[in-house]
Amino acid sequence: MSGSLRATLTAVLGPTNTGKTHLAVERMCGHASGMIGFPLRLLAREVYDRVRQIKGDAQVALITGEEKILPENARYFLCTAESMPTDKQVSFVALDEVQMGADRERGHVFTDRMLHMRGYAETMLLGSETTRPLIRRLLPDAEIVTRPRFSTLSYAGPKKLSRLPKRSAIVAFTAEDVYALAEMLRRHKGGAAVVMGGLSPRTRNAQVEMYQSGEVDYLVATDAIGMGLNMDIAHVAFASLSKFDGRRHRRLTTAEMAQIAGRAGRYQKDGSFGVVQLGDEGAFNFEPEEIAAIEGHSFPPLAQLMWRNARLDFASLPRLIASLDERPSSEVLTRAEDAIDVAVLKRLAQDPMVVDRSTNPARLQRLWAACGLPDYRRTGPEQHARLVARVYKHLSEGDGTLPPEWVHAEVTQLDNVNGDIATLSDRIAGARTWTYVAHRAGWLADSRHWAERTRALEDKLSDALHQRLTQRFVDRRTAVLMKDMGGRGRDYGVEIDPDGSVAVAGESIGTLDGFRFIADPAAKAGEKRMLLAAAERRLTGEFAKRARLLADSADDAFALVFDGRMPPRITWNGGRVGALAKGGDALHPRVVLDRSLAALPEPDRARIQARLDAWFATQRQKHLTPLVRVAGLAGRGIATDSVSPAGRGLIVQLIEALGCAPRERVQAQIAGLDRGDRKKLADAGVRLGAAHVFLPSLLRPEPTRWRLALWAVHRGVEAAPAPPAPGRIAVPVAANAPKDFYDVAGYWPLGGEAVRIDMVERLARAMHSSREGRSAFVPDAMWRTSLGLGADGFARLMRALGYRPTSIEGDVPAYEWRGPRRERPPTDDRRASARAGHSPFAVLAGMRRG
Repeated sequence: MSGSLRATLTAVLGPTNTGKTHLAVERMCGHASGMIGFPLRLLAREVYDRVRQIKGDAQVALITGEEKILPENARYFLCTAESMPTDKQVSFVALDEVQMGADRERGHVFTDRMLHMRGYAETMLLGSETTRPLIRRLLPDAEIVTRPRFSTLSYAGPKKLSRLPKRSAIVAFTAEDVYALAEMLRRHKGGAAVVMGGLSPRTRNAQVEMYQSGEVDYLVATDAIGMGLNMDIAHVAFASLSKFDGRRHRRLTTAEMAQIAGRAGRYQKDGSFGVVQLGDEGAFNFEPEEIAAIEGHSFPPLAQLMWRNARLDFASLPRLIASLDERPSSEVLTRAEDAIDVAVLKRLAQDPMVVDRSTNPARLQRLWAACGLPDYRRTGPEQHARLVARVYKHLSEGDGTLPPEWVHAEVTQLDNVNGDIATLSDRIAGARTWTYVAHRAGWLADSRHWAERTRALEDKLSDALHQRLTQRFVDRRTAVLMKDMGGRGRDYGVEIDPDGSVAVAGESIGTLDGFRFIADPAAKAGEKRMLLAAAERRLTGEFAKRARLLADSADDAFALVFDGRMPPRITWNGGRVGALAKGGDALHPRVVLDRSLAALPEPDRARIQARLDAWFATQRQKHLTPLVRVAGLAGRGIATDSVSPAGRGLIVQLIEALGCAPRERVQAQIAGLDRGDRKKLADAGVRLGAAHVFLPSLLRPEPTRWRLALWAVHRGVEAAPAPPAPGRIAVPVAANAPKDFYDVAGYWPLGGEAVRIDMVERLARAMHSSREGRSAFVPDAMWRTSLGLGADGFARLMRALGYRPTSIEGDVPAYEWRGPRRERPPTDDRRASARAGHSPFAVLAGMRRG
């Protein structure tokens, strides 16, 4: 499909986690048809599932070497790069990870797709900034767009294995090292998932899901993690910075380091990278320039891409090999080393049987197709050529298909789930070989049957391998809980002790607090989900029993807990069962059940609701009796003409403030009280003080705690300080205190301190009795001591009460009465303020009447 370059050609370049693939999917879905090539079968399948949700099953195809889902009217194709159909004309084409064009083994495929695959409307190339010069050179008409990384990637230094943070991935470069690290993590951290390129996609997906779901907090992987696996990884730790690349042991390039480290911090979550110390401290580490390059996403550009001639000559076997050996004309392209398919072809060219049968273009094309059989078992060109030779022998004789008895024997031999991890991995590789064969057109007489059978075999072996990996690299308690969650193995019972401790198979897993199960704090994050599932599935009977006990409990089994955290909670025998929520007014909040009771049957919930409502009404009457009595003067249970409108207005303000309001806030209502109002209010316990209107009996610790809880709920505050400690006359003002918090608590905030208002009232009356009019006087030293204030705090209090510092007899500190200082309202409001009784003279008159 070498379309015209007149269509839009865009290269979207940037580091990992820039949303390039997501952008390509969105663009493709906006076209009438499209195709995307990926470096991994796993990625192709992931995006296939996503596009299927958007476009529907009938319009979306998946094409990989081992899997082909091809609806008759498919318009969108998700493929591995090698499997992209070159004869399809589609509106949109994208190629992911174009920097793979520099890979020694597969690079020529990506280079070919980059140069020749085109959508007739739009083509998009996705990859690293390192490809920019090559794209500019090879595709001068391409528009290059750079996308920044969504999150920050930073160096975190070396860490010991036991000190690695949760949600870490440890990267090694051999299977032996991966297994050794996973063993150590099982001992130190309780378990790890394992991801390697040699695992089947199904096994790899199962291991990734175990990590993603939180069953384990650590992942050990080879550099296969570096491409396309988007997981919730916070930190990437390198167990080595060198690897064997097939020819020599070498240090990773900075671009390779960044590709792997970039798995940390997906989307807008920042990530970190470093090395893990396994032996001598400082044995290996990143160089400063490598750290700077990775953090800054700055790497040397690629100098060349791998290339292999795609215009093959099938006139004869020698000419076919010669066309594969052809060299590129561009200096930025280099002939790829012989991949496994070419190496096998050259070996088979020495086989007389192959030479004798490869006498025409059709036979040569068949031979070349057979050489494309992947070496999943990694046996090497020599041994793999024997398998390919046998395949070609059958394809070039008789009806041109493989004998079903041979395929049956090979597949049956692999159908065995016994053995260790290495044995199962090898069998899966064998099963993948026959899955590939089953998807080749014309290779099998009943290809659909064999495709289904080999897929089922691969899945069966993959599940067994996942189980082996889990058994080996996850600790006993986690393994037990996983079996219990899945309903496999023993049916482990849950034991509940009288103190609420919950145990599974004799091991403590948490406690039952009221109706809420709390997992063992020592459990790993991944375990907690399983602990909850294993315990709560068998707690139904216990919950029913506790519901009956709660409904029959005496009042002393319940308590209101308010320590500043919202909402105020209602507990039963120490366990949370409810909370307060905003109601009709401050005195009448609603009681709502805790969400831990949501699973109870509705009759049980109704009984618990009725019991909590009754308890709350009783306790409110007990602790807030004076306030309930005052509320009655305004019409709650007593005739509505008990007090005047001004009196009712004052009572409404007191209810909203839960029994304690600054006098200046209700001065207008006080000014309108008649003598009868004042007597009724006084009889109900209301004191019209110099600075506050309050009910002294409500300033005791328990009524104060209840009033603060009800006020916080009614005002909808998100958090508040804890109620002041009993017995404290002066307390420091908390920075996070909501407006009016200290007023409701019965304290007058003055700068950084707040003073209890009944003590302020006592002081105001004492000073009023001691002074003679506006004459200066010396305060009694005991006044300041009784309030627990320093000199500055006492001075602020005196100024707030209307006294100004002066001196008598030359230098003796004293105070004189000037009246409370009020903030001047805006000019337009001054007359209205005076009419409302807010002038200093009105306040002074009110104090004297009070």
